Amino acid sequence: MGNPVTIHGLDNGQRVESRILEERIQRAVLQGARELVIEACGQHGLGGRLWISKDEPITITINGSAGQRVGSMGFPNTRIEVMGPASDDVGWLNAGAEVIVHGNASNGIANAMAQGKIYVGGNIGSRGMTMTKRNPRFAPPELWVLGSAGDYFAEFMAGGVAVVCGYEPQSPDNVLGYRPCVGMVGGSIFFRGPHKGFSTVDAHEKPITDEDWEWLTANMRTYLEAVGRPELYDILAVRTDWQLIKAKSPLEKKGAPRRSISEFRQQVWEPGLGGGLIDDLVEIDRSPIPLIPTGLMRRFVPLWENHKRIAPCEQSCPTGMPVQERWRLVRAGQTDEAMDLALAYTPFPATVCGYLCPNLCMQGCTRAASNLIPVDIRLMGKQGATTKAPELPELCGKRVAVIGGGPGGISAAWQLRLKGYDAVVYDMEEKLGGKIASAIPESRIPREVVEAEIKRAQDVLPHVHLKQKLTADQFIQIREDYDFVVLAIGAHKPRKIPVPGNERAVTALDFLREAKKDQVNPGKRMVIIGAGNVGCDVATEAARLGAEDITLIDIQKPAAFGKEKHEAEAVGAKFRWPCFTKEITEEGVVLQTGELLPADTVVFSIGDAPDVEFLPDSIATDRGHVTVNEHFQTTDNKVFAIGDIVKPGLLTDAIGAGRKAAQAIDDLASGRRPMQDTRTMVEYDRIKLEYFDPRINAFNTLEQCAGECSSCGACRDCGLCEALCPTNAISRIQEPGKRYEYVSDPDKCIGCGFCAGACPCGVWEMVENTPIE
Repeated sequence: MGNPVTIHGLDNGQRVESRILEERIQRAVLQGARELVIEACGQHGLGGRLWISKDEPITITINGSAGQRVGSMGFPNTRIEVMGPASDDVGWLNAGAEVIVHGNASNGIANAMAQGKIYVGGNIGSRGMTMTKRNPRFAPPELWVLGSAGDYFAEFMAGGVAVVCGYEPQSPDNVLGYRPCVGMVGGSIFFRGPHKGFSTVDAHEKPITDEDWEWLTANMRTYLEAVGRPELYDILAVRTDWQLIKAKSPLEKKGAPRRSISEFRQQVWEPGLGGGLIDDLVEIDRSPIPLIPTGLMRRFVPLWENHKRIAPCEQSCPTGMPVQERWRLVRAGQTDEAMDLALAYTPFPATVCGYLCPNLCMQGCTRAASNLIPVDIRLMGKQGATTKAPELPELCGKRVAVIGGGPGGISAAWQLRLKGYDAVVYDMEEKLGGKIASAIPESRIPREVVEAEIKRAQDVLPHVHLKQKLTADQFIQIREDYDFVVLAIGAHKPRKIPVPGNERAVTALDFLREAKKDQVNPGKRMVIIGAGNVGCDVATEAARLGAEDITLIDIQKPAAFGKEKHEAEAVGAKFRWPCFTKEITEEGVVLQTGELLPADTVVFSIGDAPDVEFLPDSIATDRGHVTVNEHFQTTDNKVFAIGDIVKPGLLTDAIGAGRKAAQAIDDLASGRRPMQDTRTMVEYDRIKLEYFDPRINAFNTLEQCAGECSSCGACRDCGLCEALCPTNAISRIQEPGKRYEYVSDPDKCIGCGFCAGACPCGVWEMVENTPIE
């Protein structure tokens, strides 16, 4: 920084016009001045609209008499310090400047401010912090007042933070002035000292949390330093002296009478802003428009279509879990119920939703489709390990054999038992759980989580037969002994490329099983043929066991993605493609090009095939996989098949297939025709994300997730449609219990579409009116 540039408000004893003085300030900044001293003589608008770059802050010191609108339309990186009092409208439309007033400030301070900070070392006049706003991409605007505020403080405040310290106030018995917070719809007010009430229709007192207090005290030091009163910190930093007012949300105002747009115009706008305030300046004809079509005359009619369409998260989840309903329960304070709901769709809410699933619901989330961070189901999923098993119904007398004790088989058996069937599980492994128990590395999921969820499944499914590799005759007998059979044997026959030396390689499944028991030594160098997610699991386990040089090769671009790929790259694994294997030798893998990739261990990770040799000819197969219909029923109507025996897929796919097969079995056993959900997904463009915070780049709590869930296709009961309807046509009807609905009165509705345009959840639909016959 150089020496300050001084700009005078007097020329030869004559006052310089505000416009001329502003031009001189702008010119000085353009010429390189970054520190300015202004000897003011009542000029207006000092310090506003100055911007060079974020790396070149501008500091302005104002001596003398400052006029109105100091720092108006102030830009970020501008610091304006008034060494005495200031006139009206300090920081009007402030867009980021920091303004410091070392005395009292008059009326309209921070009016319509959107960003920046205003520090006042005295009291302020009326209508301070009115019509402030907040862009959620930036920090909220702040107003700090050492003394007290004048009348109509925080009128129509829509964002930001005000702090009234109540130190030597001009009004010792009322630091907030007459009628504060009228029309307040956003923001917070910290204050210290007595008050004589505020608009409780629009705002309410809230307890000061530890987080609030930490923010207040941390920023108070900065404020007191700025106004030159750091010695007051110990006096002001007494928590019990402070109170907090926050604007009510639309949901919190729901219990109060709602004012329609037409009522607001008649009762507020016309007598005030629309009429009396500017009546002498306009010649607008305010007489009613003679024809507003209602009833059958409307072109469009609003329909409240709550739950008619499926949310994208639910549509994306193979289990069909209503994710948005779980977040609704969290918003309602029913977190335990949200956890219990998951068990109606999967026996593995923690194992899969919390750790192993690529979270298709998050990929489909409306927020993700709009380049926002999707609501994080993993936070809820990970808490599911401690959820208790649901109460079980009495057995209905029908028995179903489930062959396969992996995720798909357990899911089918779980769902059947919840419906009253006696589900008996057969599996050839030593313990229940399939690959999640025997092969998936603990680096991807903690052992205790898997064990807890398998233990819960075993409590629900007491009839489990392990180490049961079935023969064809045994399968035929099981089919005769049970009412239905579910095949969920997965794919356990590893594939190998028929190249010379392939007997030297191990398969991925065998390697992972042995690695999980720490019974394999991969050596220092490893080549993995097949660069999918399973190959990535092999790589991370090999690195854990001491391998240092790991290469995954593939004939095409690797299919690996997500967490598995990132973790493989994190341990130094390299991906190469296209690579075609010629042979496997004692030294390693020889490519078709003749290049040798040295390896102590070679692993095939090109997929596994199901073992279907024990199945009779009555069950059709296609290229080694069992053929099924849309209900997972095979060509034998008593036998169903799910999971990798049908088609390779995710763990979640197998779990979802188990649920759907169980439902189809229940339908058939009950004499019903199996049906599918025919609802369509709600369109992304119906959801309004403008109500949510775009700055969030990570979710930390369940409550934060629930608050930011847009509840696609399911009404949040926010009441916006009712409040915004210009003819007061929409009303909320409470039905018995917790059910409710919003209805539109055709005799009042004009088909304007405000309800559909404002609904954050997309539950209002405008449809063509029935034509008059």
